[in-house]
Amino acid sequence: MKQRTRTGTGILGDTHRVTRAAVAAGLAVATVATIGGCAFGRPRVVIPPSAYATPSSSSSSSYDPYSPSPYDSPTYSPSPTEETFDPDGRADASGSNCDFSNSLRQFTYTVSITNPSSTDTFSYDMAVNWMKARPADGKAYGLHERSITVGPGQTETYTAKYTVNQSSIGEFWYTCQITRAHKTRI
Repeated sequence: MKQRTRTGTGILGDTHRVTRAAVAAGLAVATVATIGGCAFGRPRVVIPPSAYATPSSSSSSSYDPYSPSPYDSPTYSPSPTEETFDPDGRADASGSNCDFSNSLRQFTYTVSITNPSSTDTFSYDMAVNWMKARPADGKAYGLHERSITVGPGQTETYTAKYTVNQSSIGEFWYTCQITRAHKTRI
């Protein structure tokens, strides 16, 4: 005898499916309306005119609604004549003529530092790296460090140098980078 299996769910199964779909759709609409802010009206707040703060003529202190309260914390901003500075002075420094001399086995890089202040002298603690360029893996061929003082509105230029301790050097790629220019007011 061959048995038949029924694959449909019948009327009762369809009713449950329809009910679940309707409940899910209702919940989705309610969620969207609540998130959108239109499901529930905002309560209206009415302040009677007698509750407004007004200055009293018999009071010894005067009320100024535009003056800050004693609880407001003052904020500080420099005046237009007062200068601020960032201790990271790399924006004040630039480099040019990144070079390597095969005969001297020496890297060179011309560094210029311009002090943007019109009143203060700064000392710059400089670091220049000659970095491996192919592959650019973050390794340095050499490092040059120097401190230099720059007067107000002045530009100082120097040549950073690093000599390689190898007798023969094949072909290689490199870049020059100013990796530090820490600025200190003198």
